[in-house]
Amino acid sequence: MTTTDARHQLVRLTVVPGWVLLAGVSLLFVAGLSLPLRYQFVPLVVSVALFGLPHGAIDHLAPTRVQGRPPTPRTLGAVGLLYAVVGGVYAASWFAAPVGAFAVFILLTWLHWGQGEVHSLGALLDVSHLRTPTQRLLTALSRGTLPMLVPLVAFPDQYQFVAETLVGLFTEPTLGAAAVAFTEEGRLAVAGLIAVLFAVTLALGYVRADERRDWLVDAGEVALLLLFFGTVPPILAVGLYFTCWHALRHIGRLMAIDPETRRTLAADGYGRALARFGRDAAPLTAVSVLFLGVLYWLVPVTPGSLSEWVGLYLVLIAALTFPHVLVVLWL
Repeated sequence: MTTTDARHQLVRLTVVPGWVLLAGVSLLFVAGLSLPLRYQFVPLVVSVALFGLPHGAIDHLAPTRVQGRPPTPRTLGAVGLLYAVVGGVYAASWFAAPVGAFAVFILLTWLHWGQGEVHSLGALLDVSHLRTPTQRLLTALSRGTLPMLVPLVAFPDQYQFVAETLVGLFTEPTLGAAAVAFTEEGRLAVAGLIAVLFAVTLALGYVRADERRDWLVDAGEVALLLLFFGTVPPILAVGLYFTCWHALRHIGRLMAIDPETRRTLAADGYGRALARFGRDAAPLTAVSVLFLGVLYWLVPVTPGSLSEWVGLYLVLIAALTFPHVLVVLWL
């Protein structure tokens, strides 16, 4: 299978489903769909086992797979130590300064999800205009605003509810000075930042694209994500994006560096390829769920409602994201 064939296989498996799902859900909400809050949590709950949490659960295998080597006790131990130290220190920060820890979570996810967008544009969708480090950085910064900042502008009350739910597991559910982000002035400033980033990034891409198709793919995804995060309530929107867009595309990246999975995909074995990934991710996904239980016993405020349980899960995701970001940057 050629590189182009492999790319097409991965696009069909890990990119097209996200396009179809997010477009369909967006149209439903544009048409007036209203979904009770308890059902909006479903994608985040499902992400514990499907794509979301597992997508980072083979970080211990990725550094050697990308080099075409089997894992060794040394490489496994290095990744384990990274998670223990970086993830542990950041998890402790939630107990010491939960509002600051939440802000770091948003900034970290903004950069990480933006970087994932840049990778999929180049490696999977083969666009030609992300040529320089500056342009890739601008694209990462602008794309990361879509899931992290557009919901703040469009749905400030629900965004603030999520923030206060997470903070409320550790202290009084108030945001202090950070609450300024949810005022009309704060939202206007955020909207201005988003507009400037996309104006610069898309204009630069338009000038530098070798083929107009490349720019249209980039701009088309931006338009879809703006529509999605501007119309779909953020708890549902972020859950769907995390599970069926970001995580699925990262899984495609991991499949691309695994020779056995590439051979399976060459035979159109999509189900077997995903099953292999699931098998590799299962042990550390289970360990992560155990850590969720540890967090339950450690947090000062015991979760009682569904929103608080999901908030606890998001704190776990935050702690796992920090070392995961470092592994992905290394890749």
